[in-house]
Amino acid sequence: MGVISNGTTLLDSGSLDSGVPSGSMVLIKTLTASSSGTLSFVDGASSVVFDGTYKQYVFKFIDIHAGTENAMPQTKSNPAGKILFLAITAMCFVYLYYRLNGAASREGLPLIAYMTDVFSNVAWVPWLGLMIAYSLFYFLVDTLVVTRALNWFLADIKYKDILPIRASAYIISIFNEQIGKGAMAYYLNKRDQIPGWEVGSVMLFIMFCEVFYLLVWASIGYIAGGEGLPEAFSLMPVITVGAAIFFVIWLLYFQGNLLPNNEFRQKRILDAFKQAKLKHYLLFLILRSPALLAAVIVYSVALNLFGVDASFIELLPYLPVIFFAAAVPTPMRAAAITFWVILFPENEGQMAAFGFVQHNFFILFNAVIGLVFWRRAQRELFS
Repeated sequence: MGVISNGTTLLDSGSLDSGVPSGSMVLIKTLTASSSGTLSFVDGASSVVFDGTYKQYVFKFIDIHAGTENAMPQTKSNPAGKILFLAITAMCFVYLYYRLNGAASREGLPLIAYMTDVFSNVAWVPWLGLMIAYSLFYFLVDTLVVTRALNWFLADIKYKDILPIRASAYIISIFNEQIGKGAMAYYLNKRDQIPGWEVGSVMLFIMFCEVFYLLVWASIGYIAGGEGLPEAFSLMPVITVGAAIFFVIWLLYFQGNLLPNNEFRQKRILDAFKQAKLKHYLLFLILRSPALLAAVIVYSVALNLFGVDASFIELLPYLPVIFFAAAVPTPMRAAAITFWVILFPENEGQMAAFGFVQHNFFILFNAVIGLVFWRRAQRELFS
C-alpha cells in the first residue's frame, strides 16, 4: 500500500489507475499489511507529513480484500431476543386478562361490560387538556436535553434547529424509543453532515444517563415513600449502592484513570463518554428532572380523573419503575400497563385503562408533534 502526492518525481512503485490525476508523483510512504494487520497514517509520524507542501494527496491500496466473502458484514437477528420479548408480552397479557377478568367477576359483569363501565366514568375533557399540556412541556424539555448534549460533545447547534429533529424522531418512537434516537442520528448526519458515529455516541450518552436519572429518582422516591411501599422495593438500597459503584467505575474508566491501556474506550462510538465529565452527568440530571417531576404531578391528577386516589409522594417511587417498564418494546406498552395493575392491586380496571390510554396517548400525541414539523424535515433531508 502506498501513499503518494503530486510532486516532481515520478512514482516508481507501480502504475496508477486512469482515475488518478495525471502528473509527476512523489512516493511519501509505503506500508505492508499482514493478513490481520491494522495500518495507520498519522500526520508527523514515521516521516509522514500531511501539510501544505502539496495541493493533493493520493492513497493507493493494492490487493486489499475483505475479511469475509461479503464486503459488508451482515448482522444476524437474534432469535433468543425475539423469543424473550414474545414471552414477556404473552405473560403481560395473560396476567392482565386474569386480573381484569377476576375484577369483572367480582362486579358480576362480563369483562367487556366491566371495562366499558370503567372507561365511561373517566373525566375525559380535563384529562385530555392535562395530557396535551404535559406532552408539549415534555417535548420542550426533551429537546433542550438533546441540544445541550450535542453542544457539549459535537457542535454549537441551536435549540430551534433541534426541534424538528426531535419532533420527527417521535414518529419512529411509536415503535421503539431507542430507534427514535437512531433516527435523530440519521437526521443530523444528512442535514449537518455530522458523522453518524459521532451523533450515535451522543445518543448512547443520553440513553445511559436516562437510566441513571431514573435510578436516582427511584432512590429518592424510596426514601420519601417510607414503609408504605410494596415489598419488592426493599431491593432499592442494594440497587442504588450497586448503581453508584458502577457509575464511579464507569467514570474513572472513561477518564483513563482505570485500566489506562485498555482499548475498549477507544471505540469511536464511545467518544462522548471519553469527553464527559462529572458535571455533564449532573447537568443532565438537572435538565431532565423537570420532566419527571411534572409527570408525577400530572399522573397523580390524571389518576384522580380515573377515580383512583394517588398522591405525589406515592407516585414518586413508582413512576421511574413504570418508565423503565414502558421502555420494554411490548405491544401497546403492555409491560407498563402490567406494572400499574401490580402497584395498585385494588383498582385493576381503572389502572389497566389508565395505563393503556396514558402511555399510548403520550406516544401518539408526540407523533402528531412530529407531523407538525414533518414538512420542514422533508425539506432539510431531501432537498
